[in-house]
Amino acid sequence: MKRDCVVRAAAWLACALFTAAPLAARADAVEALKSFVQDVKTGRATFTQTVTSPDGGKTKTSSGSFEFARPDRFRFAYTKPFEQLIVADGQKVWIHDVDLNQVSSRKFSQALGATPAALLAGGDLARDFDLLPLPAKDGLEWAKATPKARDGAFESMSIGFRGKQLAAVEIVDNFAQRSRLTFSQFTANAEIAPQAFKFTVPKGADVLEQ
Repeated sequence: MKRDCVVRAAAWLACALFTAAPLAARADAVEALKSFVQDVKTGRATFTQTVTSPDGGKTKTSSGSFEFARPDRFRFAYTKPFEQLIVADGQKVWIHDVDLNQVSSRKFSQALGATPAALLAGGDLARDFDLLPLPAKDGLEWAKATPKARDGAFESMSIGFRGKQLAAVEIVDNFAQRSRLTFSQFTANAEIAPQAFKFTVPKGADVLEQ
């Protein structure tokens, strides 16, 4: 599987009948997502990302750290198995493949749209996504967000909460590739220096403007 610069993941539904108590718990996940988008202005976490091929035969694991500040600023720093930095400064999204010393950039509005990163860092929940509660799994309550626009790069995203704390994001893309980000040490409304969301092109790097 090729390198993937955008957070991807797979979320699955299980359709079944539930009693009143499970239904209430499932609805709480949607409310937790709404509260997260409304109340959490900044955040910081470490993550592990597992990408699974459409046939389920191949997996790829990476890890790093994630920071965001609403509106429209985020920073993914992948450290394993290779270094890659993704920075959104509010105007552009910069992607730096460290080992190749290559940089690409796109306008923020073109790069994100109704994407997982946009939802976490500043997307319009009501405008961009249809929301649905999902059954609990892995000890988490889940909400599914499906983009209203069908021309994006992914089909659906599920967001898992432990109480009101963001714990995981799962995505299935348009090629049926699945990915899961599991967050740890998540700090909501953390103090994050503005410099975290500034990117300077390294000396000698090849730059591609998209």
